[in-house]
Amino acid sequence: MIHCVLHDPGDSVAVVVVEGVKAGQTLTGLILDEDRTITLPCTQDIPLGHKVALKDLNVGDTVIKYGVDIGKVVAPIKTGQHAHVHNIKTKRW
Repeated sequence: MIHCVLHDPGDSVAVVVVEGVKAGQTLTGLILDEDRTITLPCTQDIPLGHKVALKDLNVGDTVIKYGVDIGKVVAPIKTGQHAHVHNIKTKRW
């Protein structure tokens, strides 16, 4: 089962595409640009459509989703954690 998707292997987050993702699961992610899968641990519950961190991210790091800069980290995010508006902010303002 595919739990999350990303486009580029350089992405720092993937988007959860199924309901019911819970802490403790091992997630399967599909890298769309390469048509291959990866696995990662899930350490927090993550709602459908939200992001999961693919690597540890520190305050000030750039977040890459689908090969595009979507903002900066404002609170540390560990691999497998929920990445959303509580720990990522846009760089626009």
